[in-house]
Amino acid sequence: MIKINLLHSVTERQGGATAAVERKVSSPMSRLLLMTLAVAFLLTAVVGWDIISTRMAKTEAERQLEEQKQIAVQLEAVLKEQKELEAKIQNIDLRIEAIKKLRAEQAGPSAVLEALNERIRMSPGLYLESVEQKDEQITIKGNSPDESVVTQFGRSLEFSGGLFANLNIETQRKEVQSQQASVPAPGQEVPKLEIVNFTISAKYAASKAGSSKDANPTTAANTPPAAAQPNNPAPPQVAKN
Repeated sequence: MIKINLLHSVTERQGGATAAVERKVSSPMSRLLLMTLAVAFLLTAVVGWDIISTRMAKTEAERQLEEQKQIAVQLEAVLKEQKELEAKIQNIDLRIEAIKKLRAEQAGPSAVLEALNERIRMSPGLYLESVEQKDEQITIKGNSPDESVVTQFGRSLEFSGGLFANLNIETQRKEVQSQQASVPAPGQEVPKLEIVNFTISAKYAASKAGSSKDANPTTAANTPPAAAQPNNPAPPQVAKN
């Protein structure tokens, strides 16, 4: 019988294959080829990762840019609404100022008449012909048969706590026929009555209307109309320019 050692033969074959591989690897051309392949693989991996990361960064930057654009659009809309609100608030403020000014202008003549009415009631026999107001300047024209009444009325205006200031009084005597006298006989002269015409110019301070009152103030709301008193005619309308 023939005996064959198979283990020895397999070992010899493996050793031969290993030696052949070692011989091939130890060859300069083989080493250069392996190094070239390794460098190419690493370079491809690095370039690929760089491209991928660049695309990811670009996508993220585009997303952030889009978000910033949306924020800018929203901010622009908010700024536009803010400007519209500011314009509306300014318009409302202008309307409020106009209403206040209109109310002040409307209250001006009535306040003047009330202030004059209080002083006319303390000066019986005084008759007003016209009251003209232009801004803060007021001009009062009237007459009285008694010059002392005109003087008393002027003092009441002068000592008014600053309500009327810079007074200027001009008086002029004038003779008029008495309408209450009986018809004279033929040859008799018609009796004449002497009156004092006056013109008063003053500055009216409406801001002090509430703080300056006479010692015995009399308002139109608490007293009968002036026309009901025989010596005081109804106060005239204020002509405001």
